[in-house]
Amino acid sequence: MSDGFDRAPEPTRPQRAPPSSQDNIPPQNSESAMAKPQVVVAPVLMSKLSANAPEFYPSGYSSNYTDSYEDGCEDYPTLPEYVQDFLNHLTEQPGSFETEIEQFAETLNGWVTTDDALQELVELIYQQATSIPNFSYMGARLCNYLSHHLTISPQSGNFRQLLLQRCRTEYEVKDQAAKGDEVTRKRFHAFVLFLGELYLNLEIKGTNGQVTRADILQVGLRELLNALFSNPMDDNLICAVKLLKLTGSVLEDAWKEKGKNDMEEIIQRIENVVLDANCSRDVKQMLLKLVELRSSNWGRVHATSTYREATPENDPNYFMNEPTFYTSDGVPFTAADPDYQEKYQELLEREDFFPDYEENGTDLSGAGDPYLDDIDDEMDPEIEEAYEKFCLESERKRKQ
Repeated sequence: MSDGFDRAPEPTRPQRAPPSSQDNIPPQNSESAMAKPQVVVAPVLMSKLSANAPEFYPSGYSSNYTDSYEDGCEDYPTLPEYVQDFLNHLTEQPGSFETEIEQFAETLNGWVTTDDALQELVELIYQQATSIPNFSYMGARLCNYLSHHLTISPQSGNFRQLLLQRCRTEYEVKDQAAKGDEVTRKRFHAFVLFLGELYLNLEIKGTNGQVTRADILQVGLRELLNALFSNPMDDNLICAVKLLKLTGSVLEDAWKEKGKNDMEEIIQRIENVVLDANCSRDVKQMLLKLVELRSSNWGRVHATSTYREATPENDPNYFMNEPTFYTSDGVPFTAADPDYQEKYQELLEREDFFPDYEENGTDLSGAGDPYLDDIDDEMDPEIEEAYEKFCLESERKRKQ
């Protein structure tokens, strides 16, 4: 299914190819060598390394931005190349945001002086935030900073207005995207999560100087959730869960301030999906966990009137959430044990904890574990009991 939108092609940067050091190697005189075959000459090893060779960077490392950072945009022939290099730089080194964002914004103010340039800047950031995994948060922070520090404000709209217009083009096809093919849905989910990050990070300054969130995004997220739940495929539901974990507490607080019960309607929607939709068991468990999270006020703990830092002496539950480790003899221990440091150090020195598994848990042994296979076919007793109670309670509410 076609998305119906022409996406601007991502700019490509010319790669800096190091000069070939082979050009500096003097040619061998083959004729003189053949004239004296009786003379055995020890081979002379000619190094192909050059003292003037460029600094080595691992494959895939983008050094263009770092090399020319102090020179601003002088080393870049076009705005897209400069912006794309900075975006890639932030993707690789997100910790550099605080130290380099001011210089980036100042450089853009000297370069982005037309409507087309501003529109191009918005598109580049939008594409990076919706196509590169884990860049949605950084992209939202970048958008917030530029919305307050870019000086250009053309008739077509300032940076924030153009950004929201770009998001609206994707928002208007939400229903088609939510029921589209896998590629279309994946792109749609990236947009949904980026919009969630924008809602949390984009600050709007009011006329009286107060800072608020963009109400239009709040309305948009509500409708995006409707689109996802109206097409209860597994990946749509997983996206809805991620969005609610990200923004649920903030959205519910905002709705309560306006006297709305939108979150109650969403929870009812989730209950209907769990009972009726043909989604997988794992996704239903995710939805149940989300309902449980919301019932605990999204995991927020209300502070007491007198703040006291929790310590093992004044908080009996201090070690409750600590992980449990096991010694080489199989004896469990936690951070509450007096000899925790010694036992934990011994644990770190042991080798080959999981020889047959990769870091992500993939079985490398080639043979399935019958015990694990049995677990996959059965629901955990505790979860099964909670699920049954949930179904009975939901059925009781329906009959009422």
